[in-house]
Amino acid sequence: FAGCGTFSLPLARHAEVDAYEGDAALIAALDAGWRGTGGALRRTTAHRRDLFRQPLLPDELAAFSAVVIDPPRAGAEAQHAALADSTVPRIAAVSCNPVTFARDARRLAEGGYRLDFVQPVDQFRWSAHVELAAQFTRV
Repeated sequence: FAGCGTFSLPLARHAEVDAYEGDAALIAALDAGWRGTGGALRRTTAHRRDLFRQPLLPDELAAFSAVVIDPPRAGAEAQHAALADSTVPRIAAVSCNPVTFARDARRLAEGGYRLDFVQPVDQFRWSAHVELAAQFTRV
């Protein structure tokens, strides 16, 4: 759920990034954005993958020291289930739907993650829409 790189590209200032997204145009934009920095960012690999139908599994997730996940309004039930069964030490979760966030956060908690904080972000003035940002750590 990397989209066009909203989080991936800023993270690449500090670490190598593997970004996964199902939409081909968004992955192409992310890859072009990374390549257009003239080497200012660390390696960012853009992978096209439908995480609804083919989530990253726990053995694939074992290679990562952290995960940032920003799914659409439907949430990411299958990917959160795989994350809950993984050994990833830290997860940063962003959500535009508090209902699906609660469902997915519950799955992480049941899998042994602690919710360290959740921060609502009111970025759309004069709208009922709210974003959430949260951190989970493996206990």
